[in-house]
Amino acid sequence: MLLSNLESVPGHTITQQLDVVYGSTVRSKHVGRDFMAGLKNIVGGELKGYTELLEESRQEAMSRMIDKARAMGANAVVGIRFSTSNIAQGASELFVYGTAVCVEPLQHKIPDPFPTQD
Repeated sequence: MLLSNLESVPGHTITQQLDVVYGSTVRSKHVGRDFMAGLKNIVGGELKGYTELLEESRQEAMSRMIDKARAMGANAVVGIRFSTSNIAQGASELFVYGTAVCVEPLQHKIPDPFPTQD
């Protein structure tokens, strides 16, 4: 599956626009992570527990979006965007969306820069 935050896939042409696809996940903070984040706020620095949580959420949401695009017969998703929102105290949603499309390469084969001469 080709993914692009552009409105196209470089080196490809869109042959069919299918539909909007999305994926989301709602995650809550872990009490232990919250406690450690509170301590980290005192001394400063990266909140690695939250960074990992966000990365896991991003991957899960992307995977769900890709599954929906594949089910439609798409081989690419363009215009990908991410959004987050608070759902409840301590729980956030990560939402990713884009347009499922079918694309074809502009050139099916990369030309040989050193062609043989007969």
